[in-house]
Amino acid sequence: MLTGHRTWTFETKPVILSTGTVGGPFEANGNIPDDFDTLHEDMWMGQDSYEKAHRVLFEEACNKAIEKGGIEKEVVEFVIAGDLVNQITPTSFACRTLSIPYIGLFGACSTSMEGLALSAFILNGGGANYILTGSSSHNSAVEKQFRYPTEYGAQKPPTAQWTVTASGVGLLGKTGDGPRVTSATIGRVVDMGLSDPFNMGGAMAPAAVDTIEAHLRDMQVGPDYYDVIATGDLGKIGHSIAIDLLAKHGLELTEEKFQDCGLLIYREEQPVLAGASGSGCSAAVTYGHLLNRMKRGEINRMLIVATGALLSPLSFQQKETIPCIAHAVAIEAGR
Repeated sequence: MLTGHRTWTFETKPVILSTGTVGGPFEANGNIPDDFDTLHEDMWMGQDSYEKAHRVLFEEACNKAIEKGGIEKEVVEFVIAGDLVNQITPTSFACRTLSIPYIGLFGACSTSMEGLALSAFILNGGGANYILTGSSSHNSAVEKQFRYPTEYGAQKPPTAQWTVTASGVGLLGKTGDGPRVTSATIGRVVDMGLSDPFNMGGAMAPAAVDTIEAHLRDMQVGPDYYDVIATGDLGKIGHSIAIDLLAKHGLELTEEKFQDCGLLIYREEQPVLAGASGSGCSAAVTYGHLLNRMKRGEINRMLIVATGALLSPLSFQQKETIPCIAHAVAIEAGR
């Protein structure tokens, strides 16, 4: 199952049986509202704190995936998921309600594909029959922790990205009908010395390039093997840097092939500066928009490369640079 140095290939090709995607009001006005199962009209979502609303996002996405999958909650063996808030509490508190055995992850915005890779690994090895995996983020909860409370109205530089209020969850099974997870490449920590928390895309781009190159090398395929290679949330700055770095390394990718979830979710006229970010970004775009395109026959093979900046408020206060990571998962249309 280990192929090359850092890639797993899955002989059983675990199936994404169903998905659940939930978004907020800003996402409802975005570029892909029809790819969400549920869209909330306000950021509070019936709760008295943004962190509790964050929990609701993930709970609802999990319940929607189970409902669409046509199974009982009790047959799901594990939830493998995480988020960005302190000690991944929104996800943990949601799993308190779900009452399903839970493996919590922190990979920052790479969590969605980290979870999908580990879920496929467990299913491929016979460790489960059904697994829920995904991630979530809430703009007002995450911005408050990593930058400034949104109520301050602090001005941001053009390199800043808008944290998505969304959750995306996949229900995976050992067998069944649906898109199949065929391989995954685990990222390594890459730190190029950047320290600006308002330029996540620039910090994460080298990690994305490193993982893409490792995946193609391990699998002995070229970029043309995939119809779409989509990064998690590099935004305008990081996406441009990644294109340049790939070209320098002899990999010329067209804009049609090389996409970014942080550039797909919102419309050009929305005030998101360099694009979208947040651990719910690649989760919602992958489990919603991109898989819907695959089901319509527009995509046959895709490589999702979720990127994460592994900083914390404490590490920033201590003048640390930003270590980054990217995990890649290959998904192919069901046969």
